[in-house]
Amino acid sequence: MGTLEEQLKHIELKATEILSEVLKVDAVQESLFNILDAGFGEKAGGSGIAKLCTDLTTFYNEECPPPIDGPQSTVQPATQDASQKQDQKDTALVMHEAGVKAIVNYLAHKKNHLQAQLIAQILHYLAINKIISAKCVCFALLAHENLKPDNATYWVGSFKLIKLIIPGVYYKGVREIMKNCLEKARLLPAHLKHSQLEPANALCDLLETIFDRNASLLPGYFIVNELLKLYPDYKTWPHWRLSRMLTNFIDECRKATQMLSITGRHRLRPIVEHSGHSSPSICSWKLDSTTLKFPLKGALPYSKNFQESQTNLLKHVFRQPYSKEMILAMLDLVKKQRYLVLEEQIVDLFVDSLEECATLDANYFANAAASNAVVQSSNTDSNSNSSGGIPSANGGSSTPPTSLPPALLTPPHCQCSHVTSLLIYFVLNQQIVFKSIVQALHDRLKKSSKIPGGRDHLMWSFLQYLSGTIAKNPVSDFQPVLRLIELLYPEREPLPVPDCSDPHCSLQLSAMCILIHILRKAQSDNLKTPQSLPPAFTGHHELLQNLVHNPQVPLLTTAFPAFSPPDYRIALLLNAYSTNSEVFHRPMWGLTELIFGNQKTTVPMPGTNCQALGSTTPFHMSFLDSLTIHVKMSILHNISTHINKHSHSKSNIALAPALVETYARLLVYSETESLGIKQYISNMENSALRLITGLGNTEVMPNLMRFFTTEAKSNVISAESEELNRVIVLTMARAIHVTGCDSSGESARWCVDFLKAVMSHTPHTWASHTLQCFPSIIADFYKQHGAPRDTQNLKKAVEEEYRKWKSMSNENDIIAHFSLQHNTSNLFLCLLFKMVFDTTRVPAEAYKVLERLGPRQLMAHVRTLCDFLVLEFSNSSLGTHLSKCVDTMNAIIWQFNIVPIDRLILCLCLRTQEGSSEAQVCLFIIQLLLLKPPDFRNRVQEFVSDNSPEHWKQTNWYEKHTAFHRKFPEKFAPESLMAGQGSHSSQYQTLPIYFTNVCLRFLPVLDIMIHRFLEFHQVHKRLETVIEQLGSLYKFHDRPITYLYNTLHYYEERLRDSPLLKRHLVRAVVMSQKDIRPAGWALTEEYIIYLGQTTEEVLWNPSLPYYVGVVKRLVQTIQGKTVFPHIEWRFNEFANCGAHALHVTCVELMALPSAPSVVANNLIDTLLKGYCEIPPDEVMDWVNALGLILSWLPEAYYSVIHDKIVALMQIPDIASPTPSSLDPFSLLNLQLVVSTVSDCVPAMTLALVHSFWHHASFGQVGKIPQLMKERLRPMLKTEEQLIVLCHVVAPFLQRFNTEVGKKLFEVPLELYEALATVDKCVSEMKYQDAICDLLYHIKYMFTGDTIKNDIEDLIKGLRPSLKLRLRFITHLNIEAIESTTSTTTNATTTVTTSSTPTTSNNNSNDSRTTVVASSGPITGSINNTLGS
Repeated sequence: MGTLEEQLKHIELKATEILSEVLKVDAVQESLFNILDAGFGEKAGGSGIAKLCTDLTTFYNEECPPPIDGPQSTVQPATQDASQKQDQKDTALVMHEAGVKAIVNYLAHKKNHLQAQLIAQILHYLAINKIISAKCVCFALLAHENLKPDNATYWVGSFKLIKLIIPGVYYKGVREIMKNCLEKARLLPAHLKHSQLEPANALCDLLETIFDRNASLLPGYFIVNELLKLYPDYKTWPHWRLSRMLTNFIDECRKATQMLSITGRHRLRPIVEHSGHSSPSICSWKLDSTTLKFPLKGALPYSKNFQESQTNLLKHVFRQPYSKEMILAMLDLVKKQRYLVLEEQIVDLFVDSLEECATLDANYFANAAASNAVVQSSNTDSNSNSSGGIPSANGGSSTPPTSLPPALLTPPHCQCSHVTSLLIYFVLNQQIVFKSIVQALHDRLKKSSKIPGGRDHLMWSFLQYLSGTIAKNPVSDFQPVLRLIELLYPEREPLPVPDCSDPHCSLQLSAMCILIHILRKAQSDNLKTPQSLPPAFTGHHELLQNLVHNPQVPLLTTAFPAFSPPDYRIALLLNAYSTNSEVFHRPMWGLTELIFGNQKTTVPMPGTNCQALGSTTPFHMSFLDSLTIHVKMSILHNISTHINKHSHSKSNIALAPALVETYARLLVYSETESLGIKQYISNMENSALRLITGLGNTEVMPNLMRFFTTEAKSNVISAESEELNRVIVLTMARAIHVTGCDSSGESARWCVDFLKAVMSHTPHTWASHTLQCFPSIIADFYKQHGAPRDTQNLKKAVEEEYRKWKSMSNENDIIAHFSLQHNTSNLFLCLLFKMVFDTTRVPAEAYKVLERLGPRQLMAHVRTLCDFLVLEFSNSSLGTHLSKCVDTMNAIIWQFNIVPIDRLILCLCLRTQEGSSEAQVCLFIIQLLLLKPPDFRNRVQEFVSDNSPEHWKQTNWYEKHTAFHRKFPEKFAPESLMAGQGSHSSQYQTLPIYFTNVCLRFLPVLDIMIHRFLEFHQVHKRLETVIEQLGSLYKFHDRPITYLYNTLHYYEERLRDSPLLKRHLVRAVVMSQKDIRPAGWALTEEYIIYLGQTTEEVLWNPSLPYYVGVVKRLVQTIQGKTVFPHIEWRFNEFANCGAHALHVTCVELMALPSAPSVVANNLIDTLLKGYCEIPPDEVMDWVNALGLILSWLPEAYYSVIHDKIVALMQIPDIASPTPSSLDPFSLLNLQLVVSTVSDCVPAMTLALVHSFWHHASFGQVGKIPQLMKERLRPMLKTEEQLIVLCHVVAPFLQRFNTEVGKKLFEVPLELYEALATVDKCVSEMKYQDAICDLLYHIKYMFTGDTIKNDIEDLIKGLRPSLKLRLRFITHLNIEAIESTTSTTTNATTTVTTSSTPTTSNNNSNDSRTTVVASSGPITGSINNTLGS
């Protein structure tokens, strides 16, 4: 056979030889071919052409048969044999292409149009009869070098021939042909002459055939993809002759794009939480880290707003305090990679913040001036420091603002402080470059004609970073800061010396501090420095130099806490010289010694025989705020070193209260986290219970799921404490409920595995009324795996053991018997109850037994005691015996200090009391123990009245703390009890109590207790009594609004018919804050009035204006307007104003005395009925706010959204459209209907649905398939309803793809089912092209061939026009489609074409009949195939 090259040459020669035999002419004919209108001799007759076709057929079949053009050709070889076969196929393809190219080359060189026409007819015949590959013919024609507009014969003939045979090309080949045609269009001249119209028309006709939806040669989805990839700007079309056609086709595809787009997505804004990175809807806010664009799937004609950089969205997130984690998640940032977008955002925020800071400064100094005027008028003879002593803190300037309110005595915290935190974090992670940011700021501010306000704040921000990093970086990195200082401080006269009693002085001297740091760095690096400082800083420099050289500086630190007004000169000194150890060490040492205390002075601490070092006054927050991060880190380092040193000293003297409180205050600064100080936090946490119950809903899920990806399981589940494990289960149940976490698939697996791990450590069960509130996945688990519990013989066992106690006289025998667990079965506290009940005292032997048991085993006895009390109280009447039981327990708790009240109540709350009577008795016991004796109530009343939860503002916390413990001393352990009896009491010592007391420890127990009461409807009245008596404790709750939100959300169904109980609960929690919170901090004025009602009837039915006001408050908050009073976010339960506004809004709505459906419908009506009152440019802000609110409410509220979708599909224009009805795409286009003042309700409804699901958790989004299957698909009757359905669900396929996993395939399946349903109900499909484009997008962007087998039968059952369009999804061939729709098909189909294919959406099968080729001999009709 020879080599491949020889074979190819042979094929080319043979094909040329066959053609030459027929088309050979003499010299005269050749020279007169443009004049003579004759054939080509006898060989050109019908028999000659037939013989030629026969010869070529034989030649191609024998020498180079055509390859299969279809999906089979894409199969990849898997084995060696298969690889060899594939090589053979590739060789055969090359040989076949050579044979085709030979004929094409012959055609390309023919000048005689009649000869060219004849060759084209032969190629057409061979292609449609599949003797040669139509794809190879098309590719060869387009690739030939002679395909130029000037060669009209070949150009026109080629494109006409391709138009005829392209139906035989598989769609992937058609796509390449289309791309080639678009490229060839660039060869057409811009100005077409008359003679050039035919070549242009030939090319246009071919592209029109490819674009013809009815021909369906190529999915329209692919066409628009290619067009947008080649011409993304819509301006560089290959030729003006094609512009209208290409533009129109792209515009047609905008319908499918609209169905895939979230209405107003570019205007939607998230709420930033502390746990923003764990938020279940974080995928909704993802942006490309380079372009800040949405990660849109597929090249489709999305709205311009969708394709732009979403800088406003990122800026919104950047502006929120504590947004760092969400920024990282939104942009998928990695360390040590520079991101220019971050630098741009930080520069923009700094520029925007300067004006805000200037306004705050102006207000601050105005208030200070007003206060000074009052001071000076009341006391004109102010004292001054004597000469030779410590210089005056105010440096001779204005009188310090001592009469200002405490809030105004601290420097204003503007946006710059938050940006500073981001700046430090991103620079340290090498994601931004500090030098570039400073240079960009310099360039921006240089364009301004005036000195920007707030310049001191900007310098303060840079000082935070610079002071801590300048030692490790070259001076060149900070040279732009010098240029920026020159720009911002152009004064030629010295700036005023700041008042050192004003915390604002740190800001005012920050630029001078920067200069000192940079100059010292330059000197240490032996670099040349300027001879003098800028004149503006002369006074500032003199002040700092006087402090450095003042021999009495140590007195500043020694007397620092006693200064009134406060003195901030020590802060100035530390800030300026934190990189100069010679200057820095002395004041830092003196400062830390203030809080460390010394061995000479001690103070008593709560506890037994506890003493601490004598420093009791911590650093005030205003002083800590005036220190740079570098100085704070130095203080933290010194404190950490001191704590470690003290822990190894074995000293009996505890750490000073001032040190512990200062350390706790320093933890609020997020920039200090890099030191690794969090290792102490867990050790200082006074209650694991508070830690667990305080977890946010979005924090619980990832933390528990991480349980299975780490080996530190022991840190999550308690090996001994059943109560803590029960609280973990309760917290997980609440989180699953509130977040709507999907309880199937992967979620179900880790949830069940986690519960199994809990049960392996502490087997337990739950009462039926608790299981009813659990999510189904947890409830089902406990129904199958609940641990058995038997208390029937408990009383009998207690009586037997009590008889033994009374009968035994030997102390050693008593201790040995009753301290052994397997003998007593955890009954000793039950025996103790009997002893106190009978004798009102505790024998000495009992204390020794308690000591032997130890605290861990004692909790097992407490559980048994709880069960015993329920039995004991169940058999007691309401008379003397019951009172004596209560008095007995009261003595055990408060007189003998054997069981703390908080542990006993917690255990009672968490014990499983099955049945109505047992549960009621248990809760009745809790009520009696808490309220009947005065002991606990007195402690609560005393603590609440004499203390404030705003600990960071206090300097006398130690005095109040110890005073309370002196009045109400606490003891916790049996050893302590023994010491109290007089046995070696002077030697025994417990750990000191720094912060907590019985009231604070009881708060998390109170949270759980209220939940247990809520689960049991019969005791709701008792709960109201408990709340009235103990609700004031919520003044000290660290997350009061969050607790209300979780409670009202989780127990929505239980509280739905109890509006009075909801009012009691909200009143207790919110009104407990009235003394420490300003008016309007949480609830609206209307709701406050409702809370003030004392009647037992609900006398309020909120109207629509009320709901408008509630929503408007959230809208304005998200817009950045000041709605709520100023809140110190560092000590707030929420990260920022937006999170606060959303939570208080949801709490108020859930607490309304109205049904959930009524509340939700009123909320939605604020938009659907009130949109005319909303400014047009704010409509999307309201849509965004409503989506947020509904996504944060329970299912009973947000399910109204589902009702609105059903109602939308039932409006007349959708359910029963008429010829005059607006098409659904226009009806649902919010921008269009608003601009044309049309009916906005349908578009508003869709926008609201999109907003809700955009903000929703993956659990809420996961309900879409069920909604489609159960409610939407059964009601489908019209194509318009199907379009609405696609608009509703299609935009969220991306969320299914990334979050919900398996359910991704359920939505497309439902769409195909819906299409099949509608296909049977309507006679005409007007929007089938848009629907098919959508389905192709779903296949190629999400599902692939995963659901191919599921939808194949559905597609086969559709009408022919739909089958034709969707055939590439299931790889149906055209013959199969036509065989099922036509019963009469001629053996030979005449090929007919039209130069202007129809663009109608109907009768699409007609033009596709050209695909079927004749298998018989060529006929006379071939002469008219191409025309002349």
